[in-house]
Amino acid sequence: MASKNTSGAAALRYATALVDIAQDSNKIDAVEKDLNDREAMISGSEDLQNMIRSPLISRTQQQQAMQALAAKAKFQDITANFLALLAQNRRLNMVQGIINAVRMDISRRRGEISANVQSAFKLTSAQEKALQDALAKAVGKAVAVNVEVKEDLIGGMVVTVGSQMIDSSVKRKLERLKIAMKSNANSNASGAKIANQN
Repeated sequence: MASKNTSGAAALRYATALVDIAQDSNKIDAVEKDLNDREAMISGSEDLQNMIRSPLISRTQQQQAMQALAAKAKFQDITANFLALLAQNRRLNMVQGIINAVRMDISRRRGEISANVQSAFKLTSAQEKALQDALAKAVGKAVAVNVEVKEDLIGGMVVTVGSQMIDSSVKRKLERLKIAMKSNANSNASGAKIANQN
């Protein structure tokens, strides 16, 4: 438990330092986009995941990999240097926790409320936007949505917005969104099944 808490505190320190630098350079939006792109790259590449986790990969190798990735993706210098620092300090395994902490810090500075969403399947951009709009209407201010996919989730979706309850009208909208998402997921599954049969 202590190790987990220590890890979380370290992630928060790194996140705060990065957001401070990005804010001073007026590059918060650009750095946020870089981190979102990097997160997508990691989730889509088993090789990258192994490189981040493996203790057999040296600091130098990790730094070189991060520099190559940053150059290919045309990341901001701030983001590239930050990723290289994480590699140098052997903290790349904390990168997801740091990205989450960065999102929360940026949302707080923008005056947004963070909403954590656990979904049984990946939301499309349109579905995520619809959810964000429904939640923003419910709480009366901008909402930053952080979506986590949990395939074994019962009920399709769990939404938490700070300590505020979601009113019934938004619940109905969320229910309609869930139905549409389930329908979309079922249709994708049927298409895959047909494709496999052909």
